[in-house]
Amino acid sequence: MADSKNSSTGRRIAVLVSNDLNHDQRVLKTCATLKELSWSPSLIGRMMPSSDELTIPFEGKRLSLPFHRGVFFYATWQIRLLMQLLRIRCGAIWANDLDTLLPAYLAAKWHGVPLVYDSHEFFTEAAGLTGRPVQRGIWLILERWLFPRVASVITVNDSIADAYDKRYPSARSGKPFVVRNMPMKRTRPQSQVDWRTKLQIPAGAMFAILQGAYLDKDRGVIQAVEALRLNAHWYLVVVGAGEEFEWAQQEQATLDGRLICLPKMPFNELCTLTAAADLGFSLDRGVHGNYWFSLPNKLFDYIHAGIPIVASPMPEVRKIVEEWNVGVMIQDHEPKAIAEAVDQVMNAPKKNWASQCALASKMLNWQAQSDVISEAMAKAISHC
Repeated sequence: MADSKNSSTGRRIAVLVSNDLNHDQRVLKTCATLKELSWSPSLIGRMMPSSDELTIPFEGKRLSLPFHRGVFFYATWQIRLLMQLLRIRCGAIWANDLDTLLPAYLAAKWHGVPLVYDSHEFFTEAAGLTGRPVQRGIWLILERWLFPRVASVITVNDSIADAYDKRYPSARSGKPFVVRNMPMKRTRPQSQVDWRTKLQIPAGAMFAILQGAYLDKDRGVIQAVEALRLNAHWYLVVVGAGEEFEWAQQEQATLDGRLICLPKMPFNELCTLTAAADLGFSLDRGVHGNYWFSLPNKLFDYIHAGIPIVASPMPEVRKIVEEWNVGVMIQDHEPKAIAEAVDQVMNAPKKNWASQCALASKMLNWQAQSDVISEAMAKAISHC
């Protein structure tokens, strides 16, 4: 059993995530809020081949695994994570995404501590499971067993909350709480880097940014690059990693320096680069249930940087862009439609976009919704 809630280990909360901890901004923001609520976050992630030194401002441990993908990775991850959780003493467990929920649920039962499940996406409808019925079926079995039994659930937007509520109408948690992936409220970042000079972008030229930690298939990179080919008057900076990012890297030589690909960078540095851009792309294609319901982090990063957005017309994205008038929705994913949307944004006064983004950022920030995390914790504790 866990120590008394007044002891140091009783206020420790184990926060679980299957990545390497350094770049998961939602998890780090959640931990900062938990710390404000007098919890001591102890993060558990995994060591990956590309992992840099751990730089998070919380206690953290990364588990080494013999596999890094596929069924053997997920099997060994579940076992190692459960073993780690059974060894530590904590007062609560916070599971991020379905691939941490089984060990979290079993350990929470063993220790007799509250559990919060934070679903960052509509996991079983993710692109990686599309066309893979066996793998999706296994995750669905786990979800159908675990989800209804968890007392407190959070997810990232209203559409996914509604989808879970429809799928599990009798779940113990009821309809999930919603905590959107919004940045911390902050002043516009000041950079010591002249990004235009560094990237060799002419002073009078417009440049767009498309960023994302994992720019995999159907993230809109290919369409943005093809739109760039239609207009010789702007530049495109792509930041991240993944399948479509790697494709863009190979295309750089064909665009006379107007396509610039940069690997993932620290968040604060990325913020300064984003603020130096003229507009931001959010072009995910809603061809998977998870993408259709998504509300990408980069959408809010662009708003807080004060730059307008050219975005694909998925329901949660459209809701933000049109309600706050911070950009233009594309009509479809054809390169011509994207190029036309860019022209529409750039033909409006830049100061108008900056003003709308400033207004939106006052409400669309992490602090404005952090009370929901307190409510989720209180619900988990009351049902423990």
